[in-house]
Amino acid sequence: MTVVLYAGSQRSSESAPGRVTHHSFSFGPHYDPANLGFGPMVCHNDDALAPDAGYPDHPHTDLEIVTWVLEGALVHTDSTGGRHVLEAGRAQVLSAGSGLRHSEIADAASGACRFVQVWLTPSEPGLPPRYAIGEAPALGDGLVEVAGGSALPVRTPSARLLVARLDAGRSVSLPDAPLLHVFAATGEAAVGDHRLVGGDAVRITGEPGHTVTAQAPTELLVWSFREPAPRG
Repeated sequence: MTVVLYAGSQRSSESAPGRVTHHSFSFGPHYDPANLGFGPMVCHNDDALAPDAGYPDHPHTDLEIVTWVLEGALVHTDSTGGRHVLEAGRAQVLSAGSGLRHSEIADAASGACRFVQVWLTPSEPGLPPRYAIGEAPALGDGLVEVAGGSALPVRTPSARLLVARLDAGRSVSLPDAPLLHVFAATGEAAVGDHRLVGGDAVRITGEPGHTVTAQAPTELLVWSFREPAPRG
């Protein structure tokens, strides 16, 4: 049973024209055998894009790719012919399945874009690709489920993404789950004795009953995993 703080300042990062990406896990050339994932989560990226910048067309296979936009808007296109604009405060789920190509570019009309993207291992490989985009939920001082569970479908049944916007001094109780990944996207918050500022996360294993208290206005992203997903 553990609660481990991962400082945002310790994340690896890479830059490209118009883009800065912070990686919470081992990624590409930033290989760390001690930090390959957390349950079914194998990637947690925090991207800042200039208008019209981002990721041109590229492939994925057998990943559940969940994106939450914090600022601006992200234009998603894929090889199935889909094109969608994902505004701040909405989630999307791209199930790569047997394989597809997609691009993600900051919508120039909305200015700079910041988004957090998580890759999950699906419970079954090789399924047909699919895409889903959520509505903008009413966010407040409580955790709101935006992907997995009864929200947007994710092919990792153990996984749920919950989001809250906490005013200073407000608290939320974390879900009772064997694995929790708690990310302070903005603001400042405390989980027990651990203080989180924007970009920090705690990973909680087998230790229920925790509460998050905001010390400043905070946008909180919580991944809850009932059990690790099998790897195929």
